[in-house]
Amino acid sequence: MKSTINNYQEIREAVRALCSEFPNEYHRKIDEERGYPEEFVDALTQAGWMAAMIPEEYGGSGLGLTEASIIMEEVNRSGGNAGACHGQMYNMGTLLRHGSKAQKELYLPKIATGEWRLQTMGVTEPTTGTDTTKIKTTAVKKGDRYVINGQKVFISRVQHSDWMILLARTTPLAEVTKKSEGMSIFMVDLREAEKNGMVVRPIPNMVNHETNEIFFDNLEIPEENLIGEEGKGFKYILDGLNAERTLIAAECIGDGYWFMDRVTQYVKDRVVFGRPIGQNQGVQFPLADNFIEIEAANLMRFRACEMFDRGEKCGAEANMAKYLAAKASWEAANNCLQFHGGFGFANEYDIERKFRETRLYQVAPISTNLIFSYVAEHLLDLPRSF
Repeated sequence: MKSTINNYQEIREAVRALCSEFPNEYHRKIDEERGYPEEFVDALTQAGWMAAMIPEEYGGSGLGLTEASIIMEEVNRSGGNAGACHGQMYNMGTLLRHGSKAQKELYLPKIATGEWRLQTMGVTEPTTGTDTTKIKTTAVKKGDRYVINGQKVFISRVQHSDWMILLARTTPLAEVTKKSEGMSIFMVDLREAEKNGMVVRPIPNMVNHETNEIFFDNLEIPEENLIGEEGKGFKYILDGLNAERTLIAAECIGDGYWFMDRVTQYVKDRVVFGRPIGQNQGVQFPLADNFIEIEAANLMRFRACEMFDRGEKCGAEANMAKYLAAKASWEAANNCLQFHGGFGFANEYDIERKFRETRLYQVAPISTNLIFSYVAEHLLDLPRSF
């Protein structure tokens, strides 16, 4: 089974070669141990793939979101889980586009070499979820420092990152003209923060996706850790969210092709009642439907990437790409599991692991219903529903 879309073959082949050194058995063991694929992420970093979007002047490859999305797609298509490392791609973009020259010179070269990891972003809170403008975490300026107080939840990869991009309110909501104003973005040194007012509590979950609840109690950070202009953080972070949704779409496409590769081979080999089950239209038609949907999602992914790389507004395209890809991968996962029968539930086939991993993206980083709301309001010009 192969896609009709074969862009950037050199990148694909290089990433596949690296991923082949970490077979399904490796990722299965990491999942069983609820561990983190340190060796795999280090290998991606040393090969330069994690620095794909960092400009060459800072030690990166100077590539775009298109190439970054292909890297993440191939990780998932090879049986891995790019959720362990995708944060650095879109988090770094916020720093690149809105950080000062001094900040970029400080952070980007060390991120490119892997000396520092920027794998985590602190936005979501227990009482606000995707209603970002209602966040309650505050950053109050005192002299040459900001004092952080508040709480974040479902924050990924904190234990495996050196820095976090944090969104906090620097002006109370009641004092701003527009609710999207008054929020700011900061770089937080996680190892220092853990010693000085930040508490991290892991949240066990059905997927081996390290996520946490974080509490800030008078955490002080230097004023030079502010990215861009105070009060403009919401605008800055939107670019990163569009990149995040597009990369997630690419990962779901990788998952979708992984499921299709597995199930098409299995139904050709599996003989029941004297014939391959793949000869039955009851099997063929759902799989053909899955493949068509993955291919369509793939096209929307590339459209979103191309618009992002040209600096165009791509909120609608990023949301639609994420919706289509997550839906296609989830439906392919269901059929792959179904047509494997009992074997689909056996750990050694890896289907149940990938099934759990791709299910996450019906909910995160933005739920399906919120995408519908966005499209209804911004593309169909319907009244805002909330």
